[in-house]
Amino acid sequence: MSTISPATAASASSATDPLALIDVDHVRFYVGNAKQAAFFYASAFGFDVSQISDLTTGSRESASYLLTQGNIRLLLETPLTKSHPAAEEIRRYGDGVKDIALTVFDAEKAWKQAIANGGASAYEPRTFSDANGSVTMAGIQSYGRAVHTFVSRTGAYDLPKVKQGAMFAPGFRAMGPFALNDYNRKNPCGLKFVDHCVGNVEEGKMNHWVEWYESVMGFKMFKHFDDKDIATEYSALMSKVMASGNHLIKMPINEPAQGKKKSQIQEYLEWHDMAPGVQHLALRTDDELHSVAELRRRGVDFLTIPDAYYEGVWDRVDRMLTQHGHPAVKEDHQRVRDLGILVDADDEGYLLQLFTKPLQDRPTLFFEIICRRGSQSFGKGNFKALFESLEIEQARRGNL
Repeated sequence: MSTISPATAASASSATDPLALIDVDHVRFYVGNAKQAAFFYASAFGFDVSQISDLTTGSRESASYLLTQGNIRLLLETPLTKSHPAAEEIRRYGDGVKDIALTVFDAEKAWKQAIANGGASAYEPRTFSDANGSVTMAGIQSYGRAVHTFVSRTGAYDLPKVKQGAMFAPGFRAMGPFALNDYNRKNPCGLKFVDHCVGNVEEGKMNHWVEWYESVMGFKMFKHFDDKDIATEYSALMSKVMASGNHLIKMPINEPAQGKKKSQIQEYLEWHDMAPGVQHLALRTDDELHSVAELRRRGVDFLTIPDAYYEGVWDRVDRMLTQHGHPAVKEDHQRVRDLGILVDADDEGYLLQLFTKPLQDRPTLFFEIICRRGSQSFGKGNFKALFESLEIEQARRGNL
């Protein structure tokens, strides 16, 4: 998921390819109390609470809050009736990501093509319209509880207008004066867009979903990590990264691997009613040090990186960068250590990353804050240190 413009991302074949993807339209969360969740994400992560759809706008089944920052749009939805599908999902899974929605040129055509490719419908096309324009949505079922909604927009609801602050869809209203929004604009966290979205699936199912993304969505393999890459003394996982044809959308898929103790993927599944789902969203920043410092100041809980990690990281990273003719890490090394940030390099450059602890009481969904200086990988050199940090937290929860 990237800053590639719609014009650039849409190749010459887009006119004949119904599944040509323009952007990440939004990420929909199902939450137990959208009003309170909106306050949390605004306060902790600097999101603007920009729009609302609720009883005051005529929505009788659910309330939704649109949160924005850069080109990130989070839609927090909570059920207002026990018959709403979100009510049962929240009971089973707790708060979490339900839908990674993708902007396309024609949502109905994209949905029909995905069905023809072997996908299962999550819901049929529906259009919301008024005098200002329309929004058409149609859903395809992905792994476990996850859905991909195809979204196409016209008129005042066209995506470029939404990015500039226009209404998200018919039935939404502007938030209006809100002191926390004013504070966030004066104290930005610098989060720009969704870099990638990671899904956890059951052991033995990773290749099934790799094939699904290839055949149904037209994605291709981007990276592959096995249990030799991602392992510690106690646990391991396997991961394959799927990417859309223009590399706009990246979807790593994880499955647990055999280890002496329980992997973080297995822990996720056990606290997610054994259903696959979205493990984390990686949010891109242009300045990792600023973003992490501001998020820490706001009270965001990040994983604690062992001091021993920094004893060897610079030699490893500098050696890789020198080998491939790239400049050294420009960020202040002591500041990186003080903020507990992970650093990795590959043949294209380097990256900086850090992972939050779970965002709710169940050890499921979390965020990654990532800055890329050329590298398009996912921090392979950090996996061992990251896993050791995760295992410390699992042990504290009694789940290792």
